[in-house]
Amino acid sequence: MNIVKDIIARNRSGKAVTLPSVCSAQPDVLKASLLVAHEQNAQMLIEATSNQVNQFGGYTGMTPKDFIAYVRKLAGGIGINLDQIVFGGDHLGPQVWRNTKAEEAMSHAQDLMRCYVEAGFTKIHLDCSEGCAGEPAQVDDETSATRAAELAAVCEKYAPNPNALSYVIGTEVPPPGGARAEEAGQSITPTNPEHARHSLACHMAAFEAKGLAAAWDRVIGLVVQPGLEFAPTHVDHFDMAQPDRLSAALSGTPHIAFEAHSTDYQNDNVFPELARRHFAVLKVGPALTFAYRQALYALDHLSARLNSTRDGQGLSKVMEQLMQDQPGYWQNHYLGTETELRLQRHFGYADRIRYYWPEPAALAAVDDLFAAIKAPVAAPLVAQYFAPDVIRRAETLEVTAGGWARALVWAEIQTALAPYFIGET
Repeated sequence: MNIVKDIIARNRSGKAVTLPSVCSAQPDVLKASLLVAHEQNAQMLIEATSNQVNQFGGYTGMTPKDFIAYVRKLAGGIGINLDQIVFGGDHLGPQVWRNTKAEEAMSHAQDLMRCYVEAGFTKIHLDCSEGCAGEPAQVDDETSATRAAELAAVCEKYAPNPNALSYVIGTEVPPPGGARAEEAGQSITPTNPEHARHSLACHMAAFEAKGLAAAWDRVIGLVVQPGLEFAPTHVDHFDMAQPDRLSAALSGTPHIAFEAHSTDYQNDNVFPELARRHFAVLKVGPALTFAYRQALYALDHLSARLNSTRDGQGLSKVMEQLMQDQPGYWQNHYLGTETELRLQRHFGYADRIRYYWPEPAALAAVDDLFAAIKAPVAAPLVAQYFAPDVIRRAETLEVTAGGWARALVWAEIQTALAPYFIGET
């Protein structure tokens, strides 16, 4: 069974079902996510972006083959099989090499596609929306669609089983990594239905021109803006009262549903409503690493109550030093005074701090924190820092997590992810 196609078919038939998509390489986030999917006996996507994982290693240092092996190892360590997990490639296209001429960027993109599908990624987001050197920042729909079809042809050629592939298209996509810039007065506008129809038509024509009729049948998703987003210091919440004008754009393409990016931090009741509006793939990432950081900082404060030699800010001091020493991951994403910048570095919804957790100093500080909280802590003290539902989850995770402290971290992550698992039988 093709998990993705099955979810899409059920959603388009009127069932309020979705496929959660976890976009993260953070090991605790992935383990916690795999466990909650297993708990709910539900399918889930795990996706890597072209910036994060590519044939040259990306910022994680992993190739597509490495990433799948990495996730398999994490899953094996907690006794989870991956039968209901689909690996997806997000924002796959020339974006990483957009500072070069289109011919060179597309050559790299073609190699990228080959590496992804040969490694076992089957859900492929064809993103050719950004211009290359000498081109506009965003290319027109026709150019984007033509390039997407070229990359789909590569996938069809090199995939071990092309029938297992599922493609996502669309030209109205947010930047890789999520979160828009904080700009005064900027509002989020849902995609115009006519634009969605035009994007679909352009891609259909481009696939047909390439002789990719079979591949077009494997297109299952269109990325559009439903009217939600997040910025460093605020969340643009989905307006539940707005009429559903977008669903009509899918008329005539029963095998395609919408994919929503940047759904992080939305209220829980938004996700079933998005499902009813045929958003079958819901992507989340920064909200999960935000929950990871939130739990770690809470534990740091808690540790100071247990040991007077700790000040409750040891971890945040380590992270601040790392971010000051290597500002590249945050300095072009945050605006404000020095105080505002410091707060955004640690607590911003964009969660740029997530890029620093793999640093040796950060890993050592986290290990030190876990070592300081080896046993279950008095319930009233834990309740000072963690919500009741998080504590209840942690109680079921302690053995698998290998300790009470990490169980609380996993529980915080799972609490952020759990609302994405919805579905009618």
